[in-house]
Amino acid sequence: MSILTPLAADAVPEAASPYLEQAGRKFGFVPNLLSVLAESPTTLNGYLTLNGILAQGTFSAAEQQLILITTSAVNGCAYCVAAHTMGAKGAGLADDVIEAVRTGTPIADLRLSALHDFTVRVVEKRGWLAADEVDAFLDAGFTKAQVLEVILAVALKTISNYSNHLADTPLDAAFEPARWESTHAPAA
Repeated sequence: MSILTPLAADAVPEAASPYLEQAGRKFGFVPNLLSVLAESPTTLNGYLTLNGILAQGTFSAAEQQLILITTSAVNGCAYCVAAHTMGAKGAGLADDVIEAVRTGTPIADLRLSALHDFTVRVVEKRGWLAADEVDAFLDAGFTKAQVLEVILAVALKTISNYSNHLADTPLDAAFEPARWESTHAPAA
């Protein structure tokens, strides 16, 4: 049984309506995730605000998508992996990189591999990285500011990944071509 569900249009709190209307204009539909987050207009606003702030950062759109799909895969969020597969393709992330994240295989591009590996470590270790792990990221050409931007992206995906886990959010038709099954079993 899902604790949260996507809200029907007539059940959306008034304060959440403008956010969903904006999303509908941007995407051509309201993603089910946003209909779940609409239960709390504050959470919906926070999620969309963080997403907008991340887009203003120093990572390219493709690198941002790599961080987002990586975080979602590590967290076992089938909805977000599918959504960010589509987003990554749209941002120009190479198909082989996307497939590597989706299948858990190595990424050939050394810079993108370093970004992926660092993101995995941040998520799995909850930020408790060793100095050599951070150094490997910096040695790949990234900056200390980007260390923090990875954390920002992980925070963004934590909101959606965990919400989707509680809602068992149905995959939107637009993301169906990128359906993904998690190999992560939920913790008991």
